Amino acid sequence: MPANYPFRRLPVYSLGVLALLVLAVVGSIFLIRAQAAANERVRHTIEVEIALVEVLEKVRAVESAVRGYVNTRRPEMIADLTLSANDLSHKLARVRALTSDNPVQRHNVERLRQLIDQRIALGRRSITLVQRNEANALQAMGSNLPGRAVTQEISKQVGAMKHVEQNLLGDRIAGVQRAVWMLTVGMLVSLFLIISVATGIVFEARRRYRVVEQARDEARLAATTAQNEMRAREEAETRLRQMQKMESMGQLTGGIAHDFNNMLAIIIGNLDLAERRMDKDPERALKSIENAREGAQRAATLTARLLAFSRQQPLAPLALDANKLVSGMSELLHRTLGEHIAVETILAGGLWSTFADPGQLENALLNLAVNARDAMPEGGRLTIETANSHLDEAYAATRDEVEPGQYVVLCVTDTGTGMAPDVVEQAFEPFFTTKGVGKGTGLGLSQVFGFVKQSGGHVSIYSEIGEGTTVKLYLPRHIGPATVKTSDPASESLPHGSAQEVILVVEDEQRVRHFAVEALRELGYTTISASDGMHGLEVIRQHPHISLLLTDIVMPRLNGRKLADEARQMLPELRVLYTTGYTRNAVVHNGVLDPGVALLPKPFTIAQLANRVRAVLDGQAAAG
Repeated sequence: MPANYPFRRLPVYSLGVLALLVLAVVGSIFLIRAQAAANERVRHTIEVEIALVEVLEKVRAVESAVRGYVNTRRPEMIADLTLSANDLSHKLARVRALTSDNPVQRHNVERLRQLIDQRIALGRRSITLVQRNEANALQAMGSNLPGRAVTQEISKQVGAMKHVEQNLLGDRIAGVQRAVWMLTVGMLVSLFLIISVATGIVFEARRRYRVVEQARDEARLAATTAQNEMRAREEAETRLRQMQKMESMGQLTGGIAHDFNNMLAIIIGNLDLAERRMDKDPERALKSIENAREGAQRAATLTARLLAFSRQQPLAPLALDANKLVSGMSELLHRTLGEHIAVETILAGGLWSTFADPGQLENALLNLAVNARDAMPEGGRLTIETANSHLDEAYAATRDEVEPGQYVVLCVTDTGTGMAPDVVEQAFEPFFTTKGVGKGTGLGLSQVFGFVKQSGGHVSIYSEIGEGTTVKLYLPRHIGPATVKTSDPASESLPHGSAQEVILVVEDEQRVRHFAVEALRELGYTTISASDGMHGLEVIRQHPHISLLLTDIVMPRLNGRKLADEARQMLPELRVLYTTGYTRNAVVHNGVLDPGVALLPKPFTIAQLANRVRAVLDGQAAAG
């Protein structure tokens, strides 16, 4: 190669180009830092606006609590007011901290604090007047709830502060855009210098280029091969998941069909027998009818369990003490499990309260206890333990649908045969059972799983072959005292009504409507009926002395919830009892009954109808 070949001079000028490149990189880093600072200022502005929105929401929560107490005089509204006021203090402190660098906003924050203090003081004053029954003084404070004008001032003040932040946001966004533009220019300069350096050294690297190109081609080939293998593996996994899903669906539908066909065979067969025996042998006919009723009840129980697994059963949760619930089940557990099973309870001191449906929780524990009994055919020990527990983020990240936080845990442990790992993985699947034919439906654990998940909790199983099984139910902690719930002893006779109590039955299914009307008349009520919501409204206009509206929810033209709302506009004191066979509707949201709603799930017996109607007419708790 000649001595004057251009490559010989390359190191001389490349050093200068590299120096310029270093300057361009340093300048780009500076611009990146400037852009990051501008982005931080924009984020700060957005954070202030979010904090202001949270303050306004808490102010509205204070007003809602005051309004709720004035209208209902429910003591928990005072607690809501106190909690909202405390949260409001924290939110306002956060706004003050975020805007401490802005004199204008500091003044606005101080003005906002004065308005909030005034609003809270007016709310507490309104509550005091209500408690003292000083209606005239409360009326003198305004035609609406006291403090509405102050709330509007607070809203305006928050709007003014957001306007200030919006102006700052505009300036800061403009700063970000300038930084982006300068960064772009810097990057273009850097790119130009890089191209220049690359152009200067490309000739020197010509000999190595072929080797690099060959290595690149080999790498691309390897990458393509790896991608093809990954794609084939993903397709195989997708097909496997689809097959498993179809297998689960087949198991589910097959189990439903099998059980329902058995129950329908019991119902239809016994009704046929009853028809044939009605004249010749009335006693045996009644026995056949009782068998048919039992089959229908089993079908209703199966439906309830399926709804529990699918997390669509209507729950009526209460703040409850799990220790008291477990203690109250001791007699039932001993009677159900038998003398060969020793039942032991370990109740934690200082146990938090939880928020769950007590009846469904008792059913879940009873299901687990029965499963444990079946796993200990020769006897053993069943232990129910309660404890406070905290699930951290590391634990929640390894399990689906688990939120980190504080939980009340109920552990049910047996000394039975235990389960293999593959059985544990399928334990919560509906209709999956390891018991013999006729010894289990395979819905017990799936019902427990659905109830706990619907309650916002978590279920885990630990089992060892020959050692036993532990099932842990994690239910979210409830902040506040547990609800004291008492129940009267069940009456042997059905509660009846009087002819002065008029019940309107609105049901679009003719047979169900006929049954409800006849049953209520048997119970002594005066009963009228309507075939849908629109017809029901017409009947209400013609009969203003109706005591109770018993209405289906899912109906054409006008559903039961809208019917009840319009009916109460005409008759404010009207009692309402809803009935439905499907829980995802207008009175159940997120699986929980709306406050103040009375619901009678289908199918129902005359006894259930009688007790529920009497309870609603007597003004007892709606969600019993």
